[in-house]
Amino acid sequence: MSDDDGRPPSPDPRRGPASDEGVLTRLRTAEEGPLLFVREVLTSALAVLAVGLLLFAVSGVWPPMVAVESGSMEPHMHKGDLVFITGPERFAPDASVEGTAVVTAETGAEVDYRKFGGPGSVIVYDDPGSAGPPIIHRAMFWVDEGENWYDRANPEYMSANNCRELANCPADYAGFITKGDNNPRYDQVSGIADPVRPEWIQGVARVRIPLLGWVRLTLANSMATTTPVAPVSFDSVEPVESVDVMPDDTATDDVTTIEATAADAPTAPLQVEPSELSEPSETPMRAGALAA
Repeated sequence: MSDDDGRPPSPDPRRGPASDEGVLTRLRTAEEGPLLFVREVLTSALAVLAVGLLLFAVSGVWPPMVAVESGSMEPHMHKGDLVFITGPERFAPDASVEGTAVVTAETGAEVDYRKFGGPGSVIVYDDPGSAGPPIIHRAMFWVDEGENWYDRANPEYMSANNCRELANCPADYAGFITKGDNNPRYDQVSGIADPVRPEWIQGVARVRIPLLGWVRLTLANSMATTTPVAPVSFDSVEPVESVDVMPDDTATDDVTTIEATAADAPTAPLQVEPSELSEPSETPMRAGALAA
């Protein structure tokens, strides 16, 4: 029988569509071995991508979730919480400030709009004049440019007797006055941030998921590096004179020790004024971005 009998040649199993189909079939039906591992990895990656796209479609902002890095919003938010946010103008309630989706605590108390255990919206904002990651605090009230907002503010959250003694008063521009629920003063009084412009707002907090943010915080800590120290030549080291060491019972007489728990530690170096040692500590609640 000749090679050319009118029938199409059989496909080469080593190449072409038939070969690709065979690989896909084996990948789909594998129950063990490398193909099973590859399939599980691809399935997980596609699932994460699908969830990320869904969250982005709903939130309108990327990343749609942030991890809480400090405790200034306790007891309503805790370090290690994962918070889902939406865009600063998305899903705006009727009582929100015009052009934003933010309801201030002042207005929220009047219309019974509450989020995370208190009136008003909790926002994630980033003051370009402050170092560190974005801050997640409650929007307390809105001030107009040039407004003397001293009389509108809660005197318990200030450290001044009039507008002249109050930082950011009168307001240099329109914006939000903010505060951490666990902080004793407004952010604009304590120097954490200037009045928050609407364009500084990265998102409005909607849902809190406890503990899941620790994944992001752990990864961030594991990737942190310290500044390398240049080696010092042995020849350049001067001899050290002998020093008399005081006995243990007198060594600590003139030493003041300040202890801080990990939950209270700020993300930036802590500067303590001697006159304020007896006052409550004030720490901004930082929010580290976590991509889905």
